[in-house]
Amino acid sequence: MVKQVRAARTRQALVRAAAEVFADDGYALASLPAISRRAGVSTGALHFHFPSKDLLAREVEAAATVSLQRLAARRDAPPGRAAGGPAGAGGAGAGLQLLVDVSRELVLGLSSDPVLRAGFGLGGDPSRKSGEGPGRWWSEWVHALLREAHGAGELAEGVSPEAAAVAVVAATLGLAGLASRHRFHLSPHLVEQFWALLLPGLAAPPPRRPARPGIPAAETGPAPR
Repeated sequence: MVKQVRAARTRQALVRAAAEVFADDGYALASLPAISRRAGVSTGALHFHFPSKDLLAREVEAAATVSLQRLAARRDAPPGRAAGGPAGAGGAGAGLQLLVDVSRELVLGLSSDPVLRAGFGLGGDPSRKSGEGPGRWWSEWVHALLREAHGAGELAEGVSPEAAAVAVVAATLGLAGLASRHRFHLSPHLVEQFWALLLPGLAAPPPRRPARPGIPAAETGPAPR
């Protein structure tokens, strides 16, 4: 049991150290000796757990995907949120509000979590041809959520959920690339500005409130004296 616990801790240390090196140097320049030194373990221990750099990179991508899935699950609402759910901030429906909230949490995670940051960076690294990782899961999740929002009437008339998903995914993956390759500092304010630009054209207008009894809806002039 003690050996199993020690092995699990060593593996976790190697994944985090690899994420830090991948995020700082990129996949091509990252070396296994540098990763083992940062993790504080021998190269022999590294090769025991991960015989190649590619396998280690895949493990970082898998860990980043799990972190993203947990992040989305924490922000998700109970079942039935999209169908008839309450409107969120700025008139957004529950599905769109969930997307806003999770994208904000994602930016915070990219700034603070090297595993999440490296996972996205590895997916877009030109020296690798990886179709896996958090970027793929994020794209599929955004597309599914916007299709659901469209079905619930949350999107404005004429807005394609596929086109909206492409815009959202491209923007968030672009921010992830800046964070991974250029050490760009991300802040929730950037996400708020992005949604302030996109959301008014994306979200359906809120339903008009019914007029009070005895007062016609079109009556807008001043009350008679």
